[in-house]
Amino acid sequence: MNSSELRQTFLDFFESKQHKIESSAPMVIKDDPTLMFTNAGMNQFKDIFLGNSPIKYNRIANSQKCLRVSGKHNDLEEVGHDTYHHTMFEMLGNWSFGDYFKKEAIDWAWELLVDVLKLPTDRLYASVFEGSEEDNMKRDDEAAAYWEKHLPTDHIINGNKKDNFWEMGDVGPCGPCSEIHIDLRSEDERKRIAGRDLINMDHPQVVEIWNLVFMQFNRKADGSLEALPHQHVDTGMGFERLCMAMQNKQSNYDTDVFQPIIQAIAKMSGKTYGENEEVDIALRVIADHIRTISFAITDSQLPSNNKAGYVIRRILRRAVRYGYTFLDLKEPFMYRLVEVLIEVMGKHFPELIKQRELIEKVVKEEENSFLRTLANGIKLLDQIIEKTKADDFKVVQGEVAFELYDTYGFPLDLTELILKENDLVVNRREFNEAMETQKNRSRSATAMETGDWIEILKDDKEEFVGYDYLSTDVKITRYRKMNIKGKDLFQLVFNITPFYGESGGQVGDTGYIEANGEKISIVDTKKETGLIIHITNELPSDPTCTFKAVVNAGKRELIANNHTATHLLHAALREVLGDHVEQKGSLVNPDHLRFDFSHFQKLSEEEIAKVEEIVNHKIRENAVTEIKNNIPMQQAVDLGAMALFGEKYGDLVRVVKLNESVELCGGTHVKATGQIGLFKITSEGAISAGVRRIEAITAVKAEKYINDKLNTLKEIERTFKSSQNLLKNIEALISENSEMKKGLEAFEKAQLKLVKNALKSEISETKGVNFISKKMNVKSAGDIKDIAFLLKTEVENLVFIAGADLDGKANLTIMFSDNLVKEYDLNAGAIVREAAKEIKGGGGGQAFFASAGGKDPQGIDAAISTAKKMILHKIEG
Repeated sequence: MNSSELRQTFLDFFESKQHKIESSAPMVIKDDPTLMFTNAGMNQFKDIFLGNSPIKYNRIANSQKCLRVSGKHNDLEEVGHDTYHHTMFEMLGNWSFGDYFKKEAIDWAWELLVDVLKLPTDRLYASVFEGSEEDNMKRDDEAAAYWEKHLPTDHIINGNKKDNFWEMGDVGPCGPCSEIHIDLRSEDERKRIAGRDLINMDHPQVVEIWNLVFMQFNRKADGSLEALPHQHVDTGMGFERLCMAMQNKQSNYDTDVFQPIIQAIAKMSGKTYGENEEVDIALRVIADHIRTISFAITDSQLPSNNKAGYVIRRILRRAVRYGYTFLDLKEPFMYRLVEVLIEVMGKHFPELIKQRELIEKVVKEEENSFLRTLANGIKLLDQIIEKTKADDFKVVQGEVAFELYDTYGFPLDLTELILKENDLVVNRREFNEAMETQKNRSRSATAMETGDWIEILKDDKEEFVGYDYLSTDVKITRYRKMNIKGKDLFQLVFNITPFYGESGGQVGDTGYIEANGEKISIVDTKKETGLIIHITNELPSDPTCTFKAVVNAGKRELIANNHTATHLLHAALREVLGDHVEQKGSLVNPDHLRFDFSHFQKLSEEEIAKVEEIVNHKIRENAVTEIKNNIPMQQAVDLGAMALFGEKYGDLVRVVKLNESVELCGGTHVKATGQIGLFKITSEGAISAGVRRIEAITAVKAEKYINDKLNTLKEIERTFKSSQNLLKNIEALISENSEMKKGLEAFEKAQLKLVKNALKSEISETKGVNFISKKMNVKSAGDIKDIAFLLKTEVENLVFIAGADLDGKANLTIMFSDNLVKEYDLNAGAIVREAAKEIKGGGGGQAFFASAGGKDPQGIDAAISTAKKMILHKIEG
């Protein structure tokens, strides 16, 4: 059974058990600050498990895209080195929300695996939770009893808390679980060692394929457990591992999920899979990573230097580096694998087909960028190697290797590989210390701790009324304390709220709540696991009373202006540039709007002007905003609404219609477009290959922007004392300034030659070496360098030492003729570092040229003297 058939068999089976088949949620998490990526199938249902959202369907099944490369669940370093770990993988799952529980979950798992898929029963094992004294929990005898109907007792194994109590994170829904393992070893191996003895021992052929989680508890911040409002089932079966078992393979990578990609890479590189372990690891890494990167881009997560984008960039660069190092692929190659990936997975995930061009362009650009980084890193590493050998050292400082890694993106293992070829090593301890220091800085910058929720009203469900009302009476249903970077804040949840929680690119509302003469500011509003969270600096003295909640109406109006303008902008871009334009991200706040969209070239001035013209025309039409709440998804599509990739929609959606613009949107909007007043684009540029960004302003901000430009123009007219031929006058002034600049540069070069000639007249000679050492009066370090290189071409056997006071900062420069470096083992970098202590500074460079800076110009003469003594010591022996 091939992988496509196997996936469909799973979905069909659970559909026959009255499960609603859901599409995969995006891999990149939105509206949950505790998670960056979907790392398990249950993530999208977390709010249901917590009782924060109503249960729409009691039974659901799907194939969920998951990513485990950060946080508690991080498989990145194992990927490619073993046969069964992956960054992105599919989790086949079935869920029960307050419906069936352990019996049905176990019976149906057995029915699917044995009766439908025909897996051999003697190779299957089940584990059950053995209990935990720490949590005062006994063995899960109930699950064991159900398994005893299907398996002999020696195939039912007790599992510890680590293996058989599933927790998504340090806090949140959790419960005991029952894992199903399969033994894929040969008959001889199975006779030699029993499969039960290899369960959870990281054996590559004795692997877990399905985990049945019985979600019963919520782990609180203090570590204690509380019962969830309802009992749920959350199962997850590794699709790739199931393919391995069904296709009688010894590795996930040998299945039809990966082999077409692996063979394509092998063909590109001229390698053969299965002949060399290092090559095989590289092929597996790349085959795994191209899936992750491609699906991330379809979910609108582009590689970047921040958060989730940085993780994706890191994964891409890891793949490129394996290709560069072990497959000799020195040119972009990964983007060519997208076509193969589509052949394998495009049928079930049509977003890959729809966004193929974007994926290929983004990946290729990222490859080109990193290959340039590798080339630059190798040049820097060559200098480090040269200096280390010149200093007669065998170990490169860890801080130096970390700077290569952190500043230039050069991987440590590639650094170590190149150093090994030169009989050098990195001080790993120093590197790890530098890495840990950086991580601690990062943790401190983003540290957030939250306490447990304190419930006031248990049964009240939160309702958002902010589309229609900006103030209303509310009650606090729960609250908790949080600490961000050492500052205490509070999160409040109301039974009813007019405050819009940040989502869909729109920032959260601010305002206040008031009761009994006490006013508490709402400084931000977020969405989290089905709740609207109101953030305050203080807790009301009596949280149980009724409050008047008031949204900042002026800020909300400005946000609405920008949000509606974003919809008009999207429609205008599609009209001017074509239907390939799709939203890839947005930000809507009171001050401006930002809109990211797919397009493959810079917009011309004419295109920008046309887009502005269309949007402002729509504003002047004063079109009424039509909003349709809670309509079926198919009806919304029939109206012309576009579903954005990277978003998860429910069965009922909200549609915002502005003439030709029809979009699915939960944000706040103007009642009619005339309220926006004016729209002005302030910038347009690329943020990634195939993705452009427009920033714009509306209303009062746009008016001020234009008035400021007009006032600047008036000032220019006053300066030229004429508004006639203003452009020609400015061009003439620029031309005149350019000519004057050329003349000044020529004069400065002539002056430098005079200085050079004067220095030549001050040469002193020692043992055939020509010394020039002097404190100079120049304007910049560049001037000193230019003089040094001029002298080097004219003076043989040159030692040049120069100091200068550059605007209160000390500078020291040393240059040698190349022959002296070899003859006397001179190293300008080492000497300048030592001499720079006299000017309270530091520096470095190459063996023949180096410079240093310092904060004490009074020490320049001493620095020159120190350098000269060190050089004479070498020359005179």
